[in-house]
Amino acid sequence: MCGIAGIFKKSGIVDQGELFRLNELIKHRGPDGEGYWIHEEGFLGFGHRRLSIIDLSDNGKQPMHYLDRYTIVFNGEIYNYIELKKQLLEFGYSFRSDSDTEVLLAAYDKYGAECLGQLNGMFAFALWDNLKKELFMARDRFGEKPLYYSFLNGDFYFTSEMKALFGAGVSRSFSSDRVYGYLQYNAFIDKEDEGSTFFSDVRQVKPASWIRVRSSEIAESGQYWNVSLTPGSAKMNTEEAVEEFRRLLSDSIKIRLRSDVRMGVSISGGIDSSSIAYLLDEAGGLSTVRDSFSARFKNFVKDEGLYIEKVLASFPDMNAHYTWPDADELMEDLYDLAYAQEEPFYSGSIYNQYRVMKLAAQSGIIVLLEGQGADEQLGGYNHHFSHYLTWLFINDHKRYAEARMGYERILGDIYPYHVPRTLPLQYVKKWLGLSPFTYDESPRELLLRESTRTGLQSLLRYGDRNSMIWGRELRLPFLDHRITEFLFSLPDDMIFRNGWTKYILRRSVENIVPDDITWRRDKIGFEPPQDLWLQKLDSIITPFKAKTDYRDFTGGRRVREVVPWKWLMLKLFFSA
Repeated sequence: MCGIAGIFKKSGIVDQGELFRLNELIKHRGPDGEGYWIHEEGFLGFGHRRLSIIDLSDNGKQPMHYLDRYTIVFNGEIYNYIELKKQLLEFGYSFRSDSDTEVLLAAYDKYGAECLGQLNGMFAFALWDNLKKELFMARDRFGEKPLYYSFLNGDFYFTSEMKALFGAGVSRSFSSDRVYGYLQYNAFIDKEDEGSTFFSDVRQVKPASWIRVRSSEIAESGQYWNVSLTPGSAKMNTEEAVEEFRRLLSDSIKIRLRSDVRMGVSISGGIDSSSIAYLLDEAGGLSTVRDSFSARFKNFVKDEGLYIEKVLASFPDMNAHYTWPDADELMEDLYDLAYAQEEPFYSGSIYNQYRVMKLAAQSGIIVLLEGQGADEQLGGYNHHFSHYLTWLFINDHKRYAEARMGYERILGDIYPYHVPRTLPLQYVKKWLGLSPFTYDESPRELLLRESTRTGLQSLLRYGDRNSMIWGRELRLPFLDHRITEFLFSLPDDMIFRNGWTKYILRRSVENIVPDDITWRRDKIGFEPPQDLWLQKLDSIITPFKAKTDYRDFTGGRRVREVVPWKWLMLKLFFSA
């Protein structure tokens, strides 16, 4: 895990001092060392900040060179590098390090861009091919690791974080279209242009994509991974599917334990992080993962302490670490948090994770396992099951009646108010503005979009910035592409069944995770006491709101309502 940067000059030579300044602005991503390389002809330069996790020796330093042809700067982890290395050795490749970076270089030499499909990991890298005179850049399937770029005076700049581009002189002018989409529709990603950011002159390599740069201009781009939505194609009964899912999740955890530094686990009290903890124990991972990290809230009804402590009671040798964020501390850290995040974030819950990562840094833990990604793939949010029921109501009234009974039995008084119960079918169709027997997006299409295109993208950005500002690494076992491909080959009732979401996950861990966590009814997301926090933040929000017209940020367009949190985001990221 590291920070990378580079300059590709259209004419002239790279100034090493400018390359140094880019690196300095992302040094938090790599506190263990730095490296530079400038091409012998001077038109291309790479910078690298190192966070040492695999092969701590100097053999793992970057920029790394290979076969007198390739030079790379790499950020991330290739979890299956041991298996890939074994294959490449059989093809005659040799290695001087134990790093995954060198394995990636050999794989690229062997397979070219097609090597991306063989990588199981999180990554963003830039690789110079001196024979073809081209810069190849790529990003992992889900977009766990960032990769931004911009053009400045005709020259091509890239880096792990936007702050380095701004430091080089790239304009901070914001996109009024993106701000409008955020204020009006709560959109953090532009579905029509996933390479865009909130800043007009900064773009990003899209997840699961690559680009080729020649003569400081983008010559080609492509996408190397796309999940096929074919429910029912996996010819398995329920027990076989449950067993296969558990096998995949266990293996995903196992390969994410590959590390030469201390590791910990983030525990929130829900089934996702709890499953990781218990499967870690099964895999023998608790011999190396001995520290847990959790955010708690004093005198708050949604504090998850009861469930966190229930999990930890099963692991008496675990060193439990707690952080207790409050409004005063948020006020103190607010501008540092905004500096880390670079773009708007959706709620104060982002601060909870920021504090967990700070606690890990204070405790000397470099790598944390976390349960991010399960909700999007397994229907874990309230709007997922309300969408599912509404879709059934429109398209399959018989199945809807059965599903509704199950959800009412499970959820009782927390049944979502916006799910139709006994409304006439004709009225609901009119209310939704839909044609007679269709719904614009099926439940699985919604989950797939949020897993690979929209919702999860924002959460991964929050996690990357919160961890890397403290020089920590997050590893997410649910975001193994094998798991994703398997889940979206299954029928709906493996995800939604008998009133439960995440059905296949619950079944896969029901014999090891306590029942009151596995079959918990009231888990609705990790929430801070945001209303209380906003009262404290009012001293910032109200004066800004009083002297500001939000239409200055939207190109003059009106929106329905700008809530206090969004005023805060305008103040932090787009005001002078």
